[in-house]
Amino acid sequence: MISIEQLRVEFGGSPLFDDISFLINPKDRIALVGKNGAGKTTLLKLVAGKMSPTKGNISIPRDLTIGYLPQHMIHNEGTTVMEETSRAFEHIHELEKEIEQLGVELATRTDYDSEDYHRLIDRLTHQQEHLQIIGNGNYEAQIEKTLVGLGFLRSDFQRACSEFSGGWRMRIELAKILLIRPDVLLLDEPTNHLDIESIQWLENFLIGCGSSVVLVSHDKAFIDAVTTRTIEISLGKIYDYAVNYSEYVRLRKERHEQQVRAYENQQKMIQDTEEFIERFRYKATKSVQVQSRIKQLDKLERLEVDVEDHSRLSLKFPPAPHSGIIPVEIEHLSKAYGSHLVLDSIGMIINRGEKVAFVGKNGEGKSTLVKCIMNEIEYSGKLKLGHQVKIGYFAQNQAALLDDSLTVFQTVDQVAVGEVRTKIRDILGAFMFGGEASDKKVKVLSGGERSRLAMIRLLLEPVNLLILDEPTNHLDMRSKEVLKEAIRTFNGTAIVVSHDREFLDGLVTKVYEFGNKKVREHLGGIYDFLQYKKMESLRELEATTVRVQNEATKAPSDNKLNYEARKELSRKIRKAEKEVEEAEKAIALLETEIGAMENQLQDPVYASDPAFIMNLQSQQRELEHKLYEWELLSEQLESLKQTE
Repeated sequence: MISIEQLRVEFGGSPLFDDISFLINPKDRIALVGKNGAGKTTLLKLVAGKMSPTKGNISIPRDLTIGYLPQHMIHNEGTTVMEETSRAFEHIHELEKEIEQLGVELATRTDYDSEDYHRLIDRLTHQQEHLQIIGNGNYEAQIEKTLVGLGFLRSDFQRACSEFSGGWRMRIELAKILLIRPDVLLLDEPTNHLDIESIQWLENFLIGCGSSVVLVSHDKAFIDAVTTRTIEISLGKIYDYAVNYSEYVRLRKERHEQQVRAYENQQKMIQDTEEFIERFRYKATKSVQVQSRIKQLDKLERLEVDVEDHSRLSLKFPPAPHSGIIPVEIEHLSKAYGSHLVLDSIGMIINRGEKVAFVGKNGEGKSTLVKCIMNEIEYSGKLKLGHQVKIGYFAQNQAALLDDSLTVFQTVDQVAVGEVRTKIRDILGAFMFGGEASDKKVKVLSGGERSRLAMIRLLLEPVNLLILDEPTNHLDMRSKEVLKEAIRTFNGTAIVVSHDREFLDGLVTKVYEFGNKKVREHLGGIYDFLQYKKMESLRELEATTVRVQNEATKAPSDNKLNYEARKELSRKIRKAEKEVEEAEKAIALLETEIGAMENQLQDPVYASDPAFIMNLQSQQRELEHKLYEWELLSEQLESLKQTE
């Protein structure tokens, strides 16, 4: 499909790529990996035609379509979300115009036997077949499905693009690319601005879309789920593995060990040869042999090994100052922006030492609640911070508060205290500020680099409550592991707002789900939550489908349902009522069982029985999930009754 042949790219005389070749085949799903600065984004730009190589060829078939999503882009102004997304179908509109013009031309011509006339017929037939293949159906339905999948509400469709943040506008661009259905998708960090549900939707889309996919991402779970082939860029060369990322990591370790052995053997040979040359350089009887060895060394292709940092950097926070038993307590908290209610009478208790995650679709109130905790905005209800709680807060705007006149090293050195000052260089290296990068002025750093630097400063300050809003967006996998381990061993409390499942896995023990103006507590880790959430999402989707279908069956004249629609609606209401009733019976039974088991706990025999305790906890979790299921079913029933 796409052939990259003997590609070489130079920057300032130094080669970034040197004589690399590979193929992108139909339906390939490729993860492009490598260290920061290895050239992943550059390679995507080359394939997309945004850059030209110093040497070599990129062969792309003439009729092949490519969709490219960069990390940063200039967004169009003055259009609504629906108008901007509709531009994805401009090629179909152009094709329809051409077909119409060809039809008019054929109708006016009379030279039926001419070669030119037959060429027109062939062209018209070809374009009609092409239109049939790419589809000329209901554009709006396709747009709606894609936008909803990426987290937009239907009420957002007619809003101006300029009203949305950079992350949401990136989603609009992603929607346009996906709707084009190109033959090849080139995606550079597509998940940076997506929530967990949107990432799952994108995973399923990319797996089932049939296009070739080449993506760069630091989200290990995402690339593992999507890709089946991994191309690593290292030292200007590429290494192609026909496996997903996890399997690649294992194979790469084996390859690296082989590289090291070959390098060591070559170094030993070079050393022996140089010693021979030095020993016999001035002996006439050995002059021929010496010259031969010198030529041998000159012709030798020197092996290189990608240097890996095997040091186990352990970044530890300063001991957290002592705080109250309950750092955060919330009761009946509500927050509205004008008439728009974001949070409605929510409550939560976060205990000292807990690591919790805030998850949910964008716009459901996660950042709003964080601002309430930080006392940045007004709210109604009760929000109490515990005794001597000291908050360390990370958000994207934290990067703007850095002193531009300082170097990277000086910025960190300002806040580092105690033993950690001896490890500043190691810490900076873990966060991609190794070597000369630590001497850069803050003012020349990119947005991502400033964010990483702000993160390092935060990690070194003595706090007992960490609040981190999307902390992994600009971190590579090693840096994320360093950060994750630091938070895990932190003896204070942490609230993490993140869509990165791999990062949250093994880090948090409680998940707060934001949605429908409420907050629901889920005990367990992120994958425990997702296991149930996938089932619940199907129910929510079903409920949404019901509402859409019911709206579609309304007569424009009197807004009433016709007989058949009313009959179908009544059937669905009866079914929903039965499901709610069954859920209530199951909840009552579980509550009775749990009550009896809690009474048994008064007996020391049961209180000291691990199996009994585990069974009780299992029943309690089951009750929680049943209550959540009942809420969803009740909401669905209420929605159906409102439609009636």
